[in-house]
Amino acid sequence: MAYEMIVLDLDDTLLTSDHTISKKTKQALLDVQRRGKKVVLASGRPTYAMTDLAKELELERYGSFILSFNGASIINCQTNESLFSSTLSPETVHGLYDLSRREGIYIHTYVGHEIFTETPNEYTTLEGQLTGMDVITVPDFKAAVTEPVVKCLMLAEEQRLAEVEQQLQVELAGQLAVARSKPFFLEFTEAGVTKGTSLELLARHLGIKQADVIACGDGNNDLSMIEWAGLGVAMANAADTVKERAQHMTASNDEDGIALVIEQFMMD
Repeated sequence: MAYEMIVLDLDDTLLTSDHTISKKTKQALLDVQRRGKKVVLASGRPTYAMTDLAKELELERYGSFILSFNGASIINCQTNESLFSSTLSPETVHGLYDLSRREGIYIHTYVGHEIFTETPNEYTTLEGQLTGMDVITVPDFKAAVTEPVVKCLMLAEEQRLAEVEQQLQVELAGQLAVARSKPFFLEFTEAGVTKGTSLELLARHLGIKQADVIACGDGNNDLSMIEWAGLGVAMANAADTVKERAQHMTASNDEDGIALVIEQFMMD
């Protein structure tokens, strides 16, 4: 069968190791849109950090969507209208700050087009580089967060963060969605909000059947959409948990894995 929509994580999935879209993959994504199929970008990144890639792939022209903040926001690229938005209250963010202090790890959040952190660190610096957003060091994190935000990140080296993730998934069960987007990024959004739940909402909005959707990713925060889609695809460079639960594995992000998926499953 030829699928109707392909949903793509960005870092280490659509993007190569130098954070660009390869020529072959870009052409495949433009070709499939010309055939009337939908291309959706789904990332933990803020919306602001995804718009240039959406423009490069001409999502505005073909009326497609961005799922940003791990699914906490869905934006129509053609109209710039919000289809869905979820936020965390300042009180929730303050509670997460207290937990980060308890665990002895870093935390940051997004205010407007800036990243706020109380303690400069290599992981927040990397996030600033990946997103193109300015990192602002604030003297008092709680005092700086006075309005709802879309999500928070806790940050630490991989082994330590894995321990914190396991603890907080139990402690915050039913209160917040907790998932790692990278080994050193632990993300928090409103309970029940994942890439998978937002993908389901978008597909229903567009009248596209679950069976007609492909979702591609590499990280644990991609599992919800990979498991929901009619065809869940893991990159060759994906985490083992993703490979185990995907239905198909393609080549790596540096080997035009997405272009290969399009050629095999979307070109009727």
